[in-house]
Amino acid sequence: MTESVEETAGPAGAQSPGNTPAPEGGYPAARLRLLQDTTPTGPDRRAALARLTDDWLAGLLARHGAAAGLSGTALVAVGGYGRGELSPRSDLDLLLLHDGRADAGALATLADHLWYPVWDLGLALDHSVRTPAEARKAAREDLKVQLGLLDARHLAGDPDLTAALRTTAYADWRESAPKRLPELHDLCQERAERQGELQYLLEPDLKEARGGLRDATALRAVAASWLADAPRGGLEAARTRLLDARDALHLTTGRATDRLSLQEQDQVATALGMLDADALLRQTYESARTISYAADVTWREVGRVLRARSLKPMLRGLLHGRTAGKGERSPLAEGVVELDGEAVLARTARPERDPVLVLRAAAAAAQAGLPLATHAIRRCATATATRPLPVPWPAEAREQLVTLLGAGTHTVPVWEALEAEGIITRLLPDWERVRCRPQRNPVHTWTVDRHLVETAVRASALTRRVHRPDLLLVAALLHDIGKGWPGDHSVAGETIARDVAARLGFDARDTTVIATLVRHHLLLIETATRRDLDDPATVGAVAEAVGSTRTLELLHALTEADALATGPAAWSAWRGGLVADLVKRVAARLAGEPDTEVRGAGEPTAEQERLAIEAGRTGGPVLALHARAEAPTDADTGPETPAPAQEPVGVELLIAVPDQPGVLPAAAGVLALHRLTVRAADLLLLDPIDEGPVLLLSWRVAAEYGSLPQADRLRADLLRALDGSLDVPARLTERERAYARRSRVVLAPPPRVTVAGGSSDTATVIEVRAQDAHGLLHRIGRALETAGVAVRSAHISTLGANAVDAFYVTGEDGAPLTDAAAHEVAAAVERALQ
Repeated sequence: MTESVEETAGPAGAQSPGNTPAPEGGYPAARLRLLQDTTPTGPDRRAALARLTDDWLAGLLARHGAAAGLSGTALVAVGGYGRGELSPRSDLDLLLLHDGRADAGALATLADHLWYPVWDLGLALDHSVRTPAEARKAAREDLKVQLGLLDARHLAGDPDLTAALRTTAYADWRESAPKRLPELHDLCQERAERQGELQYLLEPDLKEARGGLRDATALRAVAASWLADAPRGGLEAARTRLLDARDALHLTTGRATDRLSLQEQDQVATALGMLDADALLRQTYESARTISYAADVTWREVGRVLRARSLKPMLRGLLHGRTAGKGERSPLAEGVVELDGEAVLARTARPERDPVLVLRAAAAAAQAGLPLATHAIRRCATATATRPLPVPWPAEAREQLVTLLGAGTHTVPVWEALEAEGIITRLLPDWERVRCRPQRNPVHTWTVDRHLVETAVRASALTRRVHRPDLLLVAALLHDIGKGWPGDHSVAGETIARDVAARLGFDARDTTVIATLVRHHLLLIETATRRDLDDPATVGAVAEAVGSTRTLELLHALTEADALATGPAAWSAWRGGLVADLVKRVAARLAGEPDTEVRGAGEPTAEQERLAIEAGRTGGPVLALHARAEAPTDADTGPETPAPAQEPVGVELLIAVPDQPGVLPAAAGVLALHRLTVRAADLLLLDPIDEGPVLLLSWRVAAEYGSLPQADRLRADLLRALDGSLDVPARLTERERAYARRSRVVLAPPPRVTVAGGSSDTATVIEVRAQDAHGLLHRIGRALETAGVAVRSAHISTLGANAVDAFYVTGEDGAPLTDAAAHEVAAAVERALQ
């Protein structure tokens, strides 16, 4: 990979003074050879590049400083370069230090001879010329300058100047630390809010995101203050891995970038000798998690120290006689007390004799909303390594785990602390396969392991709705545990869940319930949004899979918790209503009630019936447009869960049309022409009335931009589309071409069309999974019409950038298709989408 020299950090058109080639021109070639050499990697290459650059810059100062007759100057590297860590496209942070006695003109000339060769090579440069006093003044005024001076390293010139600057920089930092550390903490938090958490981002910024290289540098500054220090276990290794990834990114792209974009991850992984991009992301997440945990512990300790220092001497004197310099200890659980805002082990606690203590301490901390002290975790970690919990677990251990999972949002930091010290994988070995595992579906906010914990957090708010909260919480923790294995994660997860439940000490009946919940955790949401609930076969299939009303109750709560923990696009009041309707129907079936006694969302409302009658009477389409946003239901929120955004997004559009060929593609095409995005849709063929059968289409739509069209315009265009005077395919093709010219190409998996066997006794179910795109539903509808099948009902669902649509179709005789015919239709639709 050749070194790019296109980027410059100097003035426009900058050239070396005198416009003459410098004799030090051998540096670019030596630099290029080093970067092309695959032998030194990681820290060795960064150090070698720093040494090479040191020698080059030292030569510049010696040559031009001597020519100008200047003394009392020093060239100092600061920041990352000062640490001797130079990535391939890193900028150079340089300070020209002088004692104040040099002639200003000569000093400026010397600076030009130093800076211009750097700019000529296209290297980014951050530079300054200061006396030691000016440098101290700048540090007092600018925190970033002060942090940079902590890494000051002498390159050339008067070493005494550099040594004096380093001494005063550290002294000033330690003196000002009580004031400056809160400022540094605020900067870290602001950056985290702006850039996000590195350990969960699909395209993370290795430097700026929380848990990245900036945070690692901040921890070095905290340590230099002597007020607190970060946990050292694995911290330097994590930092080194992030630096290695950044080096590979620089070499792969030839640019000074810190963002690990999706299209570059495979190349970076190959450069680092990794299997694939997922392996790269997982290692990156692990490194970020180590740094984030160290930062949490360190900043908590800084806060404790600064609070203690803020006590006035008089108050400390009053407290001294009573506490003898020791904080008050408040009991939380057996062997666990609160001290200085943390949960710590009691003086009499013996984790080496009490293997349940680690779970008891974690549960007590989470229930009290306190962090679990690092030294307490490490004592327990040492003990669990030598004396693990017996298998199966004793009842108390299982109860403490359930208590931890049921603590709501306070569960997360305690769980992360246990995981950082290796305790979780020791307690639950199967956790290792999902730890830090990325999820490339953009609907997911978290990695697999964090999603599992978040699902338990959401489930904790729903425990009052179920008869066995313990089974709900454990199933929530395990529902995606199979994602670390090949194949269907629900199938693999069922087997793992049985093993884990038995390990935790659940009896055979409870183990079966947990395994069933894991196996079918997607059943309700997929059935409710993709199947015809009025079809008895749909309800019967769910009832058979679930088996009992109590398991159904648990599965309902797990479904909601899982969706809420996935991301904002995965749950809404509307989706919740569909699931609740399905649960009601299945519960009635399990109770032996006839299906006709269950009324739900699948039956037409009074307004829908009115529109259908009007459409049959007039022989044309009838539309109703409602700007309706549903507020969250009580079931959507709990004391520990934030209220979701109002959903579904958009408005409700009802269309009733006398049954005739081409209604679905015509209606979908008209909506696409009016730039309406379909979020969800249902198509229902109502029973024949006096005027004949009527198709009822219920849409959830949103305008791509601008305001919504008038219902009259939609109706007029729909009439034209149905009678053939509006060429919808041609208009959509023209718009798609224009859109493609100004849009960025999005790489997405190819569409997949399948036959959902056994889903219905009265129709064949064709399921389409594809990237959501302009006019997608129109193309599907046309393909089905061309295939000669009748669409009796349809259920359209858009989740993020993915569309999952189910179409209940029959042949001309009104009967389900044969297997061969069904697969021919599916193949035809798939070809049309490709």
